[in-house]
Amino acid sequence: MERLGKNIGRYGGETIAIERRLKEIQAEALKTGWRAECILDSETIRLPACHRGPAVPRKRLYLSSGIHGDEPAGPMAILQLMRENSWPEDIEIRLCPCLNPAGFALNRRENADGIDFNRDYRQLSTNEIRAHVTWLQQQPNFDLAVVLHEDWEANGFYLYELNPSSLPSLAETVIRRVAEVCPIEHAQLVDNWPCQGGIIRPKVNPKERPQWAEAIYLISHKTRQSYTLEAPSDYPLSIRVAGLVAGVRTLLELLLSAHRQVRP
Repeated sequence: MERLGKNIGRYGGETIAIERRLKEIQAEALKTGWRAECILDSETIRLPACHRGPAVPRKRLYLSSGIHGDEPAGPMAILQLMRENSWPEDIEIRLCPCLNPAGFALNRRENADGIDFNRDYRQLSTNEIRAHVTWLQQQPNFDLAVVLHEDWEANGFYLYELNPSSLPSLAETVIRRVAEVCPIEHAQLVDNWPCQGGIIRPKVNPKERPQWAEAIYLISHKTRQSYTLEAPSDYPLSIRVAGLVAGVRTLLELLLSAHRQVRP
C-alpha cells in the first residue's frame, strides 16, 4: 500500500457529499432498529444522533465521527458499519455520525466560521458544541468512548488512548487487527507526543489545558477509557475506512468480553 502524495500542506484527497451520506446512515439505522435523535436542528445546521441496545445493557459505548470536515473516512466507516449491521446485542451504543457538516461542505477542518470544534469542549463558544455537550449530559456514562479521526500528515494508522484509571489497555489488540488492512504509523513522535507502535498515551491533566478536545471532555465527564482512532489520510479512502472499521469492530469485541466496571 503506497501513499497517494496528494496531501501537500493540507488534505487533498477524496471528498464526500456529507448530507447524502448522513441520509444513507439514517436510512440504514432506522431499517435495523436504531432510534433516531437530534443534537441540534436549526435553519443552518442539523446534527443527527442515534442509539440502539437492550433496556439493560452489559456495556455502553459512545461513538462519534466527522468533527473535522477534511476527514471523510469517519462518516464513511460509520456507513459501512451500519450496512454490515453486526453490532453486539448486549452493548448499548450512542452514535454521533457527523459533528461538523458545514466543514465537509468546505472540505476543511474548521466550521464555516473558521473554528475548530475539537478545541471548544471547555469554552463552549459554538452553538454546535454547546448543543453536543448538553446532549452528552443527558446520556448515561459510557464504559468506552471511541472517536474517529484522520491525520493528513500521518505515515500510517495510530491511536490515542486516554486511560486515567489504568484499566486494561485495548490498544495493542486494536493496532494488531488494523495492521491487517491498513499501514501503521512508524514514527516515534506524532504531534509532539511519543508514539510507540502506533499508540500514543498522552499524560493529560484536563484542568491544565485551556482548550479541550472531545476526547478530553469525555474522559473528564462521561467515561474512564477513550480511544481516538486516526487513519492516515494520504492513503486511498477505502484503506482508511477499512482501518477505522477494523478498529471499531475490535473495540466492540473487546468491550463485550471485558468483565469490568469502567464508569466513573
